[in-house]
Amino acid sequence: MKSKYTRKNACFNNYKIMKKNMSKADAIIRIIVATVILILWYSGAISGTILIVLAVVAAIFMITGFINFCPLYGVLGIRTRPKSVE
Repeated sequence: MKSKYTRKNACFNNYKIMKKNMSKADAIIRIIVATVILILWYSGAISGTILIVLAVVAAIFMITGFINFCPLYGVLGIRTRPKSVE
């Protein structure tokens, strides 16, 4: 018996799950902020709990900056990427 559920009938077949929603400037700013946090850690200017919090923020900024997709922007409906780029 053939299954009626095929790849052709998949829900997300024509939908991009991680559609880019960040402009180049937004991504560059995030990467710069993450780099500054890394420099502050390396120089010893930050430590302890604040270091852990900022390290998590820096990691999120680096990842979202490189893939040009921010999940929070998607949830809030924010889009800094111009439509003409797509």
